[in-house]
Amino acid sequence: MKKERITQTEAVSPVVGVMLMLVVTIIIAAVVSGFAGGLVSGQEKAPVASFECNIVNDGTWGGSGFNLRVLSTEEGIPTKDIQLVTSWKASDGTSNSTIITGPMNNANVHYDCGTGIINSTYVAPLGFGQAIEGWKASGSYSVNQHYGNYTLMAGTTMHNSPYGWSASYGGYGVSSDTRYEYTDGTKFSIANGDQDSLMAILGIDWYHLQPGDVVSVKLVHVPTGSVIFDKNVVVEG
Repeated sequence: MKKERITQTEAVSPVVGVMLMLVVTIIIAAVVSGFAGGLVSGQEKAPVASFECNIVNDGTWGGSGFNLRVLSTEEGIPTKDIQLVTSWKASDGTSNSTIITGPMNNANVHYDCGTGIINSTYVAPLGFGQAIEGWKASGSYSVNQHYGNYTLMAGTTMHNSPYGWSASYGGYGVSSDTRYEYTDGTKFSIANGDQDSLMAILGIDWYHLQPGDVVSVKLVHVPTGSVIFDKNVVVEG
């Protein structure tokens, strides 16, 4: 009977095949890993920043307000990329919530200004600080101060107070016997649909908040869906 001889080449071939398959597998894995790594590195990262927030309601337009100050940030954060989210339930059972995303097509603050010359319309909360070009502390605010138009930098403050001037003009807590309530006047009238900045930021019933009540305040970075600030703020009086 004729014996078959297995040559050295034939004996090695299966081993070579396995090695080639292993090499191909390694190459494919490396390509996939590199591609995935590229995707991860290309994703936008959530900004890192620190903030402090306080909310005051002393029953008057001059002493009440919303303040959110940037203490530090690694880089500028455009407010057009940030949602301001508030929610609360007051001690009397009244509750409300708001979401502000800038820039908005329609102003969330609208009323006749105290001079009666122009109609005051803007998107709250306003921005204040040296990083905002043309910013003003009062009066006719720059459009750069409207929420959605400015960038959050260290030292930037988001601030607003309720409308008020005098009993005849109307507004919030404009007299000693109208503390913690709004009255209609010649320049501000809830009955006519006017809305001031605190109504825009905290909700139309915000005046029910009393010292000691708690408001949830969040800043959400829209591109990444990350919450970059989340605090339960105790209302001050």
